[in-house]
This record gives sequence, structure tokens and C-alpha cells, in this order.
Amino acid sequence: MPRQSLRTRRTVAEASQTKPQPEPEPKKPAAAATPKKTRTAAAAGPKAATGKVSDVEEEESDSKLEAPTAGEAKASRNARATKRKTVAEDDDEVVKAEKASKPAAKKMRTAKAKIEDIVPLAKRTAVSSLKKTIYIGAHVSGAGGVQNSVHNAVHIGANAFALFLKSQRKWDNPPLAAEARDAFRSLSKEHGFDSCRHCVPHGSYLVNLAAAEKAKADQAYTSFLDDLRRCDALGIVLYNFHPGNTNGGDRAEAISRIAAQLNKAHQATKGSKVVAVLENMAGQGNVIGCKFEDLRDIIAQVDDKSRVGVCIDTCHTFAAGYDLRTPEVFAKTVQAFDDLVGNSYLRAFHLNDSKAPFDSHRDLHANIGTGFLGLRAFHNVMNHAPFQGLPMVLETPIDRKGADGKAVEDKQIWADEIKLLESLIGMDPEGDEFKALDVKLQKQGEAERNKLQAQADKKGAMEAKKAEKAAKGKVGGAAKKKAPAKGNKKAADSSDGDEDASESE
Repeated sequence: MPRQSLRTRRTVAEASQTKPQPEPEPKKPAAAATPKKTRTAAAAGPKAATGKVSDVEEEESDSKLEAPTAGEAKASRNARATKRKTVAEDDDEVVKAEKASKPAAKKMRTAKAKIEDIVPLAKRTAVSSLKKTIYIGAHVSGAGGVQNSVHNAVHIGANAFALFLKSQRKWDNPPLAAEARDAFRSLSKEHGFDSCRHCVPHGSYLVNLAAAEKAKADQAYTSFLDDLRRCDALGIVLYNFHPGNTNGGDRAEAISRIAAQLNKAHQATKGSKVVAVLENMAGQGNVIGCKFEDLRDIIAQVDDKSRVGVCIDTCHTFAAGYDLRTPEVFAKTVQAFDDLVGNSYLRAFHLNDSKAPFDSHRDLHANIGTGFLGLRAFHNVMNHAPFQGLPMVLETPIDRKGADGKAVEDKQIWADEIKLLESLIGMDPEGDEFKALDVKLQKQGEAERNKLQAQADKKGAMEAKKAEKAAKGKVGGAAKKKAPAKGNKKAADSSDGDEDASESE
């Protein structure tokens, strides 16, 4: 018999002790309280969405707790009394323990009991009651099993959601558990989520389909293909991912490699309806996808056009130099996308304001209405008729300072932002209600905008100075190449000196 962890033995013992007894009345849950990361999985239950989408890996720790001796057990209990493992480790350990030692029926009853402890932060809006058919949600946690993402979406009142299908910070992951697969499908149906339209999983940040080196390209492809197959198993149709990075190589060649990998993956999953959804990017460094032309060129080389699409991130769009802030510039950007890519390929949105100014090429998400995009940009998105029916997913920050000054996750922020965005549908942007909201939200983000604007101004000044020096260098170089007239050697020597000085600065 394999050795079990202390948590495994305690879980099994508790389950066996309570089996013959009537089920006690559930304790009254703490209203809207956000479980701290230091709580154990048994106390916290299936967690609601994480504040940062990149935190999912922290919720899926690789560490395992070995079964201790009697003396070690006592020491371990004392240690946990003062410094507990993170919720991520506990969640992961409990799931592994349940798989190893508990029947599926008992596991599901335990999970159900824990889910009942979660108090919804907001009631889900009936989409049919909205003036436009808009599905809004957030990127929630799938820690402890992908099925928990459904509960976490309901917890914040979402009608759409995203998640990571596996750890997004490591290459090797266990296969999708049959119990998790079946529970995800069942819960999606129970809560009215059409996983073909409302769920948009996010790919791993490690995957770069543009990689030129064979070993890295194969590793990226294997992970990508695995995610497509997980989507198939879960009944999910839309799979969102970042296109890739040139790593300093030729851009056109990198784009061709991305398309080739997509074609290969599509061939390996013939009969599947899963759509690979390219996300537009902010434009840092060698990242592909910051220009609509990049997306166009990838799609042009994909053989099965029915299995490729685009997800527009509002922050990335703005940072890459496409404006959305007024009806006029919004219409211009939308038209540019349609002309270059085609609206028929638009399959989803990531809704994020921007902490950084326009055309900054910085991927810094802000809460809705508090950043440089402002509330009017999101009013434009919410009320654009062709966007109806698309899943729209928040990736905004939900960290706030607790009483002790430390950052804590407040999922109420997402619940409130979902209601805010829904309220914009049909709202008069010239009315008092909208103007009051706009002023309030802009005030909240003023300090952060000022800080980022100062950084942008400093960077702009430095770049202007460099450009000026480069221009002087060119002028000096031209003077050096020109042969000096006889008797004018002193002037020629002076030009050489200026050029050298310019290049050395």
C-alpha cells in the first residue's frame, strides 16, 4: 500500500468518522469574505478566482507531503500551527489524496459540501434581460480541478469565464482526470454555461509556437496540442493563446512557423471543432501580434480557416497604438481590424483598462474606467452591435490593501466590474449617470496614471535625445566623407572631433 500524506490520512479518517452519522447543519459562511492564501484547503474549499491569472501555478504546487512517523507528525502539526502551507499546496495535496484513497462518490460529496460554503458575491444577470446579448465574466481559478472554475465563475456573477486548463508555469502536467472532465461538463450544464461559446481557456505563457530551435518548437507544440485535446474532452470550442516571439529572428519567418504549427495541430486533431484563438498583443520587444497585420498574415497561412480566430484585448489594443476612447477613433480601429483581419474571425474579448498611456507598448492592466482608456472606451465596446454574443473576459487586478497593509485578493472587484459593464449597455454617455461614473473611476486611478505618464514622458525625452544624437552623428559622418578643400584641414579636423564626441556619448 503506498504511503499516504498526513493530510490524506486525516481526510480519510474524517470521512470514515462522519459516514454513519447524520450530516450536521452547515456553518454559516462568512459573507463575501475572501479566503486568505494561507488557509488550508479543507477550510477554504474550492477557491474562487485568483486575482492574477499568472497566480494559477502558485495554486498548483508540485510539493508533496510524505507520511511522517509519530514524532514527526507531532512536529509537523506544531509547525503548521505557526506557518501553514499555501492554499495552492493544500488544494493540490487534497486532490491527490482523494484520488488515491477515496471512492469517487465520497470525493464528490466532500467537494459539494465545500462548494456550499461559497457565498455568491453577485447574482448572475439573465443575459436575456440585457438590451444586447453580452456575456461578461473573468479569468477565474481552476485550482483543484477544472470543474472548480465553473463554481468560481458563478461566485462572481459571471456569464462567461476563462481559466488555465493546467499549470501555465511548467511543461509537465498530469493528464485531465476523468472525474474533473465529467464534473466540468455537468456543472456547466447545471449553471447554464454553453462551454462552446462562454468559456475561453488561456494557453500557457511558456508556449512559443514561433520558436525556431527544434527542441523548443517540439516542446511548445506538444503542450499546445495537449491543450487542444483537453478542450475537446471538456466540450470547449474556443482556445485562446499568445501567438509567439521572434526571439530576434526574422518576423515573417516566425509568423510562418506559427501557422505551420497550427496546421500540424489541426491535422493531429481532425474532426475537432476547437478553434485556436490568437490574442493581439501590446507590442513589447519581439512579440508577434501587436499589429493587426501579424494576425492577418498568420491566418492567411492556416489551411483550415474555420479553426482559427482572434481575441481582442482592449489594453493590448490601446498600448499597441489602436485607439478606442471616442466613438470616432473606435470606429476607425474597428474598421481597420475588419479591413486587415476580418470581423468574421473575432471570437472573444479580454476587457482591461490600461495603466500606461496610448501607444506605450506596455501591457499593464487597470480596472475598468480607472486607466487611460477610460469608461467611454468600454461603453463603445458594450454597445457595438457586431460584438453581441461574444464572450468578454476581465483580466483586471483585484488586489487591495488589507488592514495590515498587505495585498489581499478581493473578488468583489470582479463582481462589481461585471455589473458595471452590463450597466453600460444602452446607457446614455452624455447623461448624468455616465458622467458621474466616469469622474468617480478616473479619480480612483489618477495617482497611478500620473505615475505612468511621468515614466512615459521620461522615456520619450530619452528617446528624443538619442534620436537627436543619432542625427548629429549622421551629419558628422557626411562631413567626414566629404574631402576638405586645400588649406581647410583645421575645419575638417573639427568635424571629425564632433562625430567622435557624438558617438561616444
